[in-house]
Amino acid sequence: MSQGNVTEVTDFYLLGFGVQQQTQCVLFMAFLVIYITSMLGNTGMIVLINADSRLQTPMYFFLQHLAFVDICYTSAITPKMLKSFMVKDGSISYTGCIIQLLVYATFATSDCYLLAVMAVDRYVAICRPLHYPIIMSRQVCIQLVALSYLMGSINSSVHTGFTFSLSYCNSKDINHFFCDVVPIITLSCSDIAINIMLLTVFVGFNLTFTVSVVIFSYIYVMAAILKMSSTAGRKKTFSTCASHPTAVTVFYGTLAYMYLQPHSDSSEEKMKVASVFYGIVIPMLNPLIYSLRNKEVKESFKAMSRKFFRLNSNP
Repeated sequence: MSQGNVTEVTDFYLLGFGVQQQTQCVLFMAFLVIYITSMLGNTGMIVLINADSRLQTPMYFFLQHLAFVDICYTSAITPKMLKSFMVKDGSISYTGCIIQLLVYATFATSDCYLLAVMAVDRYVAICRPLHYPIIMSRQVCIQLVALSYLMGSINSSVHTGFTFSLSYCNSKDINHFFCDVVPIITLSCSDIAINIMLLTVFVGFNLTFTVSVVIFSYIYVMAAILKMSSTAGRKKTFSTCASHPTAVTVFYGTLAYMYLQPHSDSSEEKMKVASVFYGIVIPMLNPLIYSLRNKEVKESFKAMSRKFFRLNSNP
């Protein structure tokens, strides 16, 4: 990377939000509360699913992996951001930046595919109920989750590899609060045309494919629900899958806004806001969405709470 006037970059500096000291303290407290809530909610969801035999179904198998993925990708970016608020130091090593992007992109992409897999699971459960145990067998569920992680690994490896194969000159200031592809490649003194093309193709494919799977799955689900003669049956069936479309809409809407808009100075600031929602807020919302709107999860939580208090009340 040291050729001619090109200086080898050994570290970067994350500019963050560029707000005043008082605002930084408020943001620190807000993001800390959100992060702790996210960790407790997602960890609690994983523990609850593994502890209750009633939740040992494909839907909850996928849900616990969704919770794990949320923990991983928000933890890749949030602690570093919180530290920068405290010590006023946004520096990150070149290797640290690579690792952060690799981890974040892997699990964020896996999240897309897990949401699509969960939509397919709801389609099979509602439209093919008699064949559900056969189609969504344990082996198939494991393969679908493995495929989601594989797609995330491929996507992140390509973007990380091409991003850090570029030459970076004297500018080290990344106009973001974590190492993401677009803010990094804009610092390069190399031709980034192929990077932009790869970003558009990969993000476009991942979004188009997974969103299409979700949309077509729910078209069939809604058609099946509308065909039911019983109003109570329609209401009960709809309630079993109502949480997932909510999470999907929030997740994909934010992701599309982040990566598929034209690049400009104003879009960089908008991307920071979208990234906060996508990378920090959504991982907190997911366990709330799936617990507050899911009768089985609420009943399981109440049963575990009663058991916990009984054990602690008896000497």
